[in-house]
Amino acid sequence: MSRLSRADRPYDIVLFGATGFVGVLTAEYLAAHAPEGLRWAIAGRSAEKLERLRESLPGGDGVGVLEADVADPASMRRLAEHARVVATTVGPYVTYGEDLVAACADTGADYLDLSGEPEFVDLTYVRHDARARETGARLVHACGFDSVPHDLGAYFTVQQLPQEVPLTVDGFVTADAMFSGGTFASALNQFARGRQMLAAARDRARHEPRLMGRRALAPTGVPRFAKEVGSWAVPLPTIDPQIVKRSARALDRYGPDFRYRHFAAVRHLPVAVGGVAAMGALFTAAQLPPARRWMSGRLKPGEGPSPEKRAKSWFSVRFVGEGGGRRVFTEVAGGDPGYDETAKMFAESALSLAFDDLPPTAGQVTTAVAMGDALIERLRAAGITFRVAATR
Repeated sequence: MSRLSRADRPYDIVLFGATGFVGVLTAEYLAAHAPEGLRWAIAGRSAEKLERLRESLPGGDGVGVLEADVADPASMRRLAEHARVVATTVGPYVTYGEDLVAACADTGADYLDLSGEPEFVDLTYVRHDARARETGARLVHACGFDSVPHDLGAYFTVQQLPQEVPLTVDGFVTADAMFSGGTFASALNQFARGRQMLAAARDRARHEPRLMGRRALAPTGVPRFAKEVGSWAVPLPTIDPQIVKRSARALDRYGPDFRYRHFAAVRHLPVAVGGVAAMGALFTAAQLPPARRWMSGRLKPGEGPSPEKRAKSWFSVRFVGEGGGRRVFTEVAGGDPGYDETAKMFAESALSLAFDDLPPTAGQVTTAVAMGDALIERLRAAGITFRVAATR
């Protein structure tokens, strides 16, 4: 169980931002899959919206309601003091998230988010990792599609390879899905903050301890045709490879010299070229405030794909791992990546921190480091595939 005993706090899990798009999906998942005796609450700014959500949930009478506002640091502190595990969907996190991280680090509550924002993750490491280590709080970012399939997929792949030898893993992502307004807003915000993101990364590098006697790298890679998966491989500018690298730094199982690269897998060259061009155009437009405002209005936070669209969506991440004369092909796959499966990953991560027998960790940690095998088994039981496709 979590370091905090059940008697220490009124709730095992508090879900903050529960009335947002992903928040509602997560609340519905928790209500449908809550283990017997789970004490949990939904939290947000509007008591009226929270009450409506509670009334719609199976067994909602047993779900607590907490009012809290990111603009009120005292309410963030109260929220953290009420929970063994706090899971927040409220982003962009670099704008709205730090006070809650600080409150959890200071009170010893475990913290989970869906952040794919490198600047935010680096800032919270510099400012709150040390305090969280003192109190025993686990600060776990990127607990949705960013970056659970990639972090746990690389971890799963490494386990199929020999120990104590140099290892390489490449991840190839394919998906058919839509963004929600909140995800689009976070992406635009990141693209517009390139200098701040670089400054935060440099500051983190100055504070992080050196890795002695081992090496873990996540180079960007270059576009290429990847024969091993039969697709064009286009480097993905996401937080995922950074998360994998941090898992590799923390865990000796990744070997003395580890390298991870992260790609989108695209079957047809014109589509790959078009995707790179579109990403470049979006990045350029995000630097211009009028263009950024116009794009933000196309898909607003709180909006997302319909249940019918999500039911047809899917993702697959194929991994190719090599080391010690062995080559292994693995896959992590599931349904709608951004919403249904993200809600599942997020909820199961919170349940894992609250109830599973986990390695003793504290401070800013990744899903692989904090939950590893336990979370893989939870996700498998929930319908997400982790499999070895072939070995050579």
